[in-house]
Amino acid sequence: MQLSHEAVRAIAELAKLELTDAEVETYTGQLASILSYFETLEQVDTSSIPATASVLPLVNVLREDVALPALSPAEVVANAPAAEDNQFVVGAVLPE
Repeated sequence: MQLSHEAVRAIAELAKLELTDAEVETYTGQLASILSYFETLEQVDTSSIPATASVLPLVNVLREDVALPALSPAEVVANAPAAEDNQFVVGAVLPE
């Protein structure tokens, strides 16, 4: 497949790349080679292969939601510099 320099510049613009004339020349050949390979792949008969989203079997691995032993609220705030009603007391974060 042949690509024009204008097509490469348009692709570069979409990718927000600034290319020199030498780079456009280089990438024109490289992109044409890549697209030619895709044309080869299009010729492969895949009619007997079912469509899939992934070739790997995907399974969610979830653990059971079980409550574990934890500190009481009073124990949590015991060493806090300031606490009130089992809650931490902190200074204002945003200026008034």
